[in-house]
Amino acid sequence: MAITDSSVIGVIDLQGGVAEHLNHLKEIGIAARAIKCAAELDGLSGLIIPGGESTCMSRLMRSFGLDCAIRRAYDNGLKIWGTCAGAILLARENTSGLPPFFGFIDMVVDRNAFGSQLDSFSCNATIPAVVEQDSIPLTFIRAPKIVHVGKGVRVLLKINDDYIAAAESDQILVTVFHPELTASLAFHRYFASKCNLPQASYIEEDKIVDLNWTPKSWMRFSSHV
Repeated sequence: MAITDSSVIGVIDLQGGVAEHLNHLKEIGIAARAIKCAAELDGLSGLIIPGGESTCMSRLMRSFGLDCAIRRAYDNGLKIWGTCAGAILLARENTSGLPPFFGFIDMVVDRNAFGSQLDSFSCNATIPAVVEQDSIPLTFIRAPKIVHVGKGVRVLLKINDDYIAAAESDQILVTVFHPELTASLAFHRYFASKCNLPQASYIEEDKIVDLNWTPKSWMRFSSHV
């Protein structure tokens, strides 16, 4: 399957924060579409695997035939961003000893490392590789921790010298937090640039935060939920 320069980013639409990712991509002027079946992967410049529940998502991907199609697309150069559960699915190893799902990025994750849903939290961090000066809000929901990265993986954010919260390889971006659940557009801009989208270089320099964002902004995409 050839990957063409269509300037479209897809979001896997089986579970998790699909509409929120679509909302952020729209705000930075990037064409996006929800992906439910293998055929819809054709022509994408990038793909987002959203947060959710990694075991459930992996089963749904197999049921919809997306797992094999995503592997083929990755082999053909597709850039992929996994948030939270998406990051778990992309990791080469996890501390539970379960076999990897995709294994596209050389890192080890500790699933549910922060505990239960009640242990979710928000904080801010400066991530120079993503945006030079501004502090970025981070939302962690029953998040994993990246406890080790291998050769060819760059650490974007490390917190308290205890764990890695964001990392990337040439083809993969992973965040254990949820940028789509904040007003910050920085990570979506960063991924668009990673996908070499032509319009990414024309996005206004000050379009780092969606000033009109509310926790219900995603409702404009309610037909996709």
